[in-house]
Amino acid sequence: MLYKLVFFFNPNIKELVGFQMTCLEKMYDYNQTRPSQMEKRAELIKEMFAEAGEGCYIEPPFYANWGGRHVHLGNYVYANFGLTCVDDTHIYIGDHTMMGPNVNLATANHPLLPELREKAYQYNLPIHIGKNCWLGAGVIVVPGVTIGDNTVIGAGSVVTKDIPANSLAVGNPCRVLRELNDHDREYYYRDRKIDWDTLK
Repeated sequence: MLYKLVFFFNPNIKELVGFQMTCLEKMYDYNQTRPSQMEKRAELIKEMFAEAGEGCYIEPPFYANWGGRHVHLGNYVYANFGLTCVDDTHIYIGDHTMMGPNVNLATANHPLLPELREKAYQYNLPIHIGKNCWLGAGVIVVPGVTIGDNTVIGAGSVVTKDIPANSLAVGNPCRVLRELNDHDREYYYRDRKIDWDTLK
């Protein structure tokens, strides 16, 4: 059964809780797999996520409010240990995007008005992450954010606003440091040159 994801709702609706429990059971199974059970992990990724392209891999443990049910993975998406997806609405992650340990993608938030919080109301805004992005360890992305293609987000950053494509962005709150440029095609780290001949 599919449930319409509304932007402002009470998450304690019985039908939602029952469906959510089914999703969480699959996530539990995924997190209990042994390192040698790669085929089983691949099968569960296809079952758990809204979409999962070729070659996707998520290092357990993986955490999500809906077990990944509202997470859309492109091809060859990789996430290191501890990815958390507050997937109360949709999260879109483009091809070849990589995420370091303990990245948090949170689509849900709560109203400032205390009377609404007392009743457990929340609102959800989708997150869009482009192709070929790299999110460093401990990055937090808040509801409604879009990150453009090829962008790098530095470790520990808190992304509260959209970040354009082809950018290096860091900090709390996260800001664009510079555009990716020709220097990045010559050096992979500071003064360390890329040896293109060995990479062919």
